[in-house]
Amino acid sequence: MCAPRLVLLQVFFLMVPENARAQPSSSPSGAVLTPSDLGPSTLGGTLQSSSEGTEPSRASLGISTVGPAAVTPSAPENRTMDLFPVLPICVCDLTPGACDINCCCDSDCYLLHPKTVFSFCLPGSVRSSSWVCVDNSLIFRSNSPFPTRVFMDSNGIRQFCVHVNNSKLNYFQKLQKVDTTNFQALAAEFGGNHFISTFQTQSPPLFYRAGDPILTYFSEWSVVSLLRQPAGVGAGGLCAESNPAGFLESKSTTCTRFFKNLASSCILDPALDAASYYNFTVLKVPRGMTDLHNMKVPVTLVSQASSPLLAGNTCQNVVSQVMYEIETNGTFGIQRVSVSFEQTNLFIEPDASLQQHFIIRFRSLEQNTAASLLSPRSGNPGYIVGKPLLALTGDVSHSMTLLQSQGDGTCSAKRHKVQFGVNAISGCKLRLRKADCSYLQQEIYQILHGRPRPEHVAIFGNADPAQKGQWTRILSRNCNVLAVNCTSCCLIPVSLEIQVLWAYIGLQSNPQAHVSGARFLYQCQSVQDSQLRTEVSLTTLVTFVDITQKPEPPRGQPRMDWKLPFDFFFPFKVAFSRGVDSQKGLVFPILTLCLLLLGVLSLHTK
Repeated sequence: MCAPRLVLLQVFFLMVPENARAQPSSSPSGAVLTPSDLGPSTLGGTLQSSSEGTEPSRASLGISTVGPAAVTPSAPENRTMDLFPVLPICVCDLTPGACDINCCCDSDCYLLHPKTVFSFCLPGSVRSSSWVCVDNSLIFRSNSPFPTRVFMDSNGIRQFCVHVNNSKLNYFQKLQKVDTTNFQALAAEFGGNHFISTFQTQSPPLFYRAGDPILTYFSEWSVVSLLRQPAGVGAGGLCAESNPAGFLESKSTTCTRFFKNLASSCILDPALDAASYYNFTVLKVPRGMTDLHNMKVPVTLVSQASSPLLAGNTCQNVVSQVMYEIETNGTFGIQRVSVSFEQTNLFIEPDASLQQHFIIRFRSLEQNTAASLLSPRSGNPGYIVGKPLLALTGDVSHSMTLLQSQGDGTCSAKRHKVQFGVNAISGCKLRLRKADCSYLQQEIYQILHGRPRPEHVAIFGNADPAQKGQWTRILSRNCNVLAVNCTSCCLIPVSLEIQVLWAYIGLQSNPQAHVSGARFLYQCQSVQDSQLRTEVSLTTLVTFVDITQKPEPPRGQPRMDWKLPFDFFFPFKVAFSRGVDSQKGLVFPILTLCLLLLGVLSLHTK
């Protein structure tokens, strides 16, 4: 007589609370969903549709928060997610009507596939999603209300994953419904690929990518070179001529040139001659070297620029600023290039110096001229670290600035822009001249805070000058003139400290930085009337104070609720009943167990 077989059924259910908050972490087994540009495949794994009764494997619980994963969701939704979906707000769209580099949601780029031109997508320009994953062998049936998938990682381990949140809620939409969040550093990584001088050793790419050097052609010498944008290096800011201009990188640089013999350099130095900045053509695309006749774009002169002229003790028509305007058309490359100049006169003197400014601006071919005149944003909506701090005077929006010195240390007409989140200090020397004390005080106040004087500061980086509610008034504390008891003294300001209070608000997955308040603090010193012809050192500094209120930490990750059979003897009753109704009682299984125990005890006693 064959003994009946004992069968134990194990049933497990995955229970995920609806209000569970997934926290970023990595699965120990390495099953982490990663961004993909080409379809539902992921780095080292494949997404498959969910099914019941899958094969057992080894894995552990893990939660992953990933970026732009292009996946095909299973039931209940059976549709394909867009690789670059339209977002309610494009947080990296900082330039109205122009294409922002690596901003994959910027509609002004007119790119069907932004990845073909951009090397990466900035954070916030594509949607993110959160997943809870567990070993697929532990799941018998899923009763989760969220979309589910079975993931095969690089080790061949199958994992059951649940999409636990709505990616549409991961982006800033309504300011009035959000609260303060944890501090999260917002930084953008820039930089192009390195280049080599001998281009013939490699086949040129088909089109420019963001950050690539722009090729130029000198027909007079039949030489291919690069479009240069001189930049300052070292403590003195000396001009470095070899700095290349990057494709789609709109930026401004400043550097200083020193001349031992300006009378000779006035005519011979090409850096002072406007003609040296447009006596070449620009190649539309890098492969234009193989077809120079059809790929050359001339540099158009916007306004007439004269050549340097030595007249007596003055070098006239010296270039002080160069500005390039470059129009692009996606992968079709550069379509139009124009240049404009600002010129000045230099006096012939020993160790003369000149400060030059070089500006390069890119805009799309479809962009209209009116949109290009708008001021760029410093965030959309929240400020981005390193972007200019916006100020308002009357109805005119501009950037808040600090003092800037020339090569000899004297105060320059050019000023440094205050960058959000960056503490800075600058100074220069000002030669006092005989004047009325009140007039001298007013002049130094204007030098310290700049012209025009900032009256309000923008709360967010995309503040509209026409909307006064988007700006907050700057508090100011001037020097107390009544505190000086000297009748022959003049109390002049020598220092300005700009204090900015800011905080993060918004959702935890996408915090937004805003300015809560700002104030100007002036410090003065007393100067005798006989010392008004001396030099005085002026200083401006800016400090940013983070007043973000941190929320309480999360209470933990979603946990599983394991469930066992309600009746422990159910498998035994099924095995011994042979189909008879198992609800008649538990007498027979209990008697059987007792007899087995008595038999075992009797064997031990013998």
